[in-house]
Amino acid sequence: MANFGVLGPLTVQRATGEWVTLRGDRQRSLLAVLLFNANRHVPVGRLVAALWPDLPPKSYVSNLQTYVSRLRERLGDVSIEHAAHGYRLRVGPDELDLLAFRAAAAAGRRTSDPRERAAHLRRALGLWRDHALADLHLPVLDAELARLAAERLAVFGDCVDAELAIGRHTELIGELASTVSEHPLAERTAAQLMVALQRAGRQTEALEVYQGIRTTLVEELGIEPGAELRQAHAAILQGDAGWPLCQLPPDLPDFDGRSAEFAELTTVLGRSSGSVPVVVVSGEPGVGKSALAVRAAHRLREVYPDGQLYVSLSGARDIAEVLADLLRGIGVTGPAIPDDPAARASAFRGRLTGRRVLVVLDDATEPTQVRALIPGTPGCAVLVTSRRRLSGLAGAHRIALGPFSDSEARRLLGRLAGTRVHDEDSAAARIADACGNLPLALRIAGTRLALRPHLRLSALAERLEDEVRRLDELAVSDLQVRGSIALSFEALRPVTRAAFRAIGQVRDRDLPGWTLGILIDDPEAESVVEELVEASLLEPVGVDPTGEPRYRMHDLIRVFAAEHATGHASALSIVHATIALADAAARRLPRTVPMPLPGKEIPPQPLDADVAARLTADPRAWFEASRPNIVRSVKSLCAHGWRTEALALMERLSTHLWPQGYYADMRTGYEALRESALADGDQHVLALADANLALLSHARGHYEQAAAEYRRSAAELARLGDVPALAWTLINLAGCLIGLGDPAGSLVLIGEAAELAIADPHAELVSLRMKSSALTRLGRAAESAVLDSDSVDRARESGEPRQLALALQGFSWSLALSGELGRARELIEESILLLRKVESRSALAKSLRTLGAIHAGLGERRHSVAAYAEARDLARELNERPRELSCARAIAASWIGEGRAAEAIPLLRGCLWEFQEMRSLPSAAITARILAKAYEKTGNAADARIARDDADRLGHPLDANAATLTGLLLKLAD
Repeated sequence: MANFGVLGPLTVQRATGEWVTLRGDRQRSLLAVLLFNANRHVPVGRLVAALWPDLPPKSYVSNLQTYVSRLRERLGDVSIEHAAHGYRLRVGPDELDLLAFRAAAAAGRRTSDPRERAAHLRRALGLWRDHALADLHLPVLDAELARLAAERLAVFGDCVDAELAIGRHTELIGELASTVSEHPLAERTAAQLMVALQRAGRQTEALEVYQGIRTTLVEELGIEPGAELRQAHAAILQGDAGWPLCQLPPDLPDFDGRSAEFAELTTVLGRSSGSVPVVVVSGEPGVGKSALAVRAAHRLREVYPDGQLYVSLSGARDIAEVLADLLRGIGVTGPAIPDDPAARASAFRGRLTGRRVLVVLDDATEPTQVRALIPGTPGCAVLVTSRRRLSGLAGAHRIALGPFSDSEARRLLGRLAGTRVHDEDSAAARIADACGNLPLALRIAGTRLALRPHLRLSALAERLEDEVRRLDELAVSDLQVRGSIALSFEALRPVTRAAFRAIGQVRDRDLPGWTLGILIDDPEAESVVEELVEASLLEPVGVDPTGEPRYRMHDLIRVFAAEHATGHASALSIVHATIALADAAARRLPRTVPMPLPGKEIPPQPLDADVAARLTADPRAWFEASRPNIVRSVKSLCAHGWRTEALALMERLSTHLWPQGYYADMRTGYEALRESALADGDQHVLALADANLALLSHARGHYEQAAAEYRRSAAELARLGDVPALAWTLINLAGCLIGLGDPAGSLVLIGEAAELAIADPHAELVSLRMKSSALTRLGRAAESAVLDSDSVDRARESGEPRQLALALQGFSWSLALSGELGRARELIEESILLLRKVESRSALAKSLRTLGAIHAGLGERRHSVAAYAEARDLARELNERPRELSCARAIAASWIGEGRAAEAIPLLRGCLWEFQEMRSLPSAAITARILAKAYEKTGNAADARIARDDADRLGHPLDANAATLTGLLLKLAD
């Protein structure tokens, strides 16, 4: 696509980007006339007059044809059509600057939004490089060139009107003055210059402009100025603001996010009301309050057509001074501004009577500031931003602004730093997380990346993740997160500043009310918390399941608080209180973790007894509410070498984590303990951490890894003489060996654990169930049933629902092994009912899986598949891969029975491969049998034979458990 320019010297550029030089004035004149009449038929006579303005040659027709032919050759693909008695040059709107100018001007005049109109018109004016055809003299185009110059001046005038409407008066003064100098009789331009000067507070200069153009008009034309000039002159003399008036700062071009808050804000301020609506946008430092308010105010210009006033109230400005500035802004000058603040407020309200004006008050600190600046008549509105909630401002609509969402944060980084944000997506997520998704921090980080295009995002992420230097990194030019937070901090009362420093001792992201009670050791604690909330330095986030109010401090504010923290006594008291609460809660829960009970020696409880009792009345609720903070505390305590406290917390928290399947939290805590113990040579904590980490490997099906970890920790615990922990580790290793297909070895370990005589009823019950499971795999089902019956009796005596449910599950399976499926179903349904009440998800998944097998044996296919599917979903949530695979295997078996054997084969092959990888030989053997059935159903006898051979090789000939389960699953496959 070629590109032509006539708004300045004539230019031609081919689609390749090459500039074309035309030979001779006639060839250039021919092109100029065709371009000025682009896409229109130009008669031959007009073209001849352009090429030969004095006297054309006799052969002008053939000469013109020659010039057109040569022009075609020079221009290449450009179409110059020949029609009767003339020629026409075809160009698109993007190929000729004149057409682009008119299109942009038309787009600007079509839109009602002054900002969009100004953008279109500026783009149109930006296409002009000089006077049109500045390097050609073409008398034939004189009239058209004059009309085009007038058209350009009119577009400039429209653009100035739009930009004055959005408050760009200061930027326009120089350009307007230059245009008035070039067009001394342009009354509209002179009037616009007067308005711009007046709005900039330069009334004297505005009057001088009027006197200058009036003199020129009278002396040269003998006429007085027109109505527009006279009105501008009168407005200045009367001190009128020259409505509409816009004092808003420019809108951020890269503003992003806040769609919900923006919609709420514009809805409230956009509806008609018989009063003056006041909206307060509050939030912590750097959250983007001002940016949102300015964006909304610009978008509400049509609702408030008379003007948008803007006042910065930062620094607790004197209200009398603010009112004087506002009055000057709306045209009240000199002695017309009253001395008394109340009179100024009255004058301000009087000037806004009958008008529709939006008053934007940025960074207000007190309700009294706002009250004095609220207009008195309907039609106007007030939009306030504040770090404080301004709770004393009655009737205000409040919008609390929080940090960005993850997607909004990533999008803003991308707009600031470019496509590499998407190329380094994980590093971008780390940067956003370190910035706490706070817009100011994100803007600083994005600006730093934009200024340093070779800085890797991962390098900046590493710097920001170091809390010691984070606030130092979040600074560029005059943008600083630390400075923004400091303004709010310095505005606090001394007692509240001290409390803020105390909170800096704690690294938790959300704080229950009782921790604030310990940190703020002052009779005014309640009012201190209220002040921190009012200042947006602390945010209420609701009430936790224990009924305790909880508060959140943004990460960057927390880092600022940590920088100013003094001492650690309060933080240590919180740790002691947490350990005591965790101990009280853990001892009210049933035994679940296959490890010894934690020791009873704990620090004294600093909380009042009634407070502690209230918090732990529902132990599961307390653990669930406190879980994230305790896990973080364990890591922090380990980092500071306080392993005793960390281990005490982790042991007690595990009573909640283990039955709920929160394995990731358990791993986080025990890995922190392991690393700390390894660094300091603490062999006992290291062995305990290893024993618990082995439990997690075991639960996730990493049997060989778990067995190695159990053996290592058992050897160390034996050396250290920790008999209870050793006994439990042996019992757990016994269970792992069953999964590995070594039930005989499992029985040996159970016997060794029993010989240690640790007198732990919970251990005895677990050992009984473990021994029963080993016996069934050795073909000793009758002995197994006796043990399971004994387990049920003991569990009923204990009165503990979870232990009874587990015992019922074991006995149910023993009955299934002996063919008593009806009685087995009754027991397993009782087990499931109990487990649903105590919310033990892992045990529930196990019992559901047993129910699925029993339903299969009874020919109840639909109920079987439903039980297996629920068990599979639970196991998937808990990341208990062995159980998930066994349930998937059963569902695949049901597909075979439904005629979908071909679909079942890939699923079964995947299960077989994973069981073999785990070294779970019994499970692999069962899976191979089901796979053989699937191959048979599809007529693949060869692969069926191979699968049966695999089953024989992997299985144990005495394993009654595997034989029974295989038989039940094959019923699903029939």
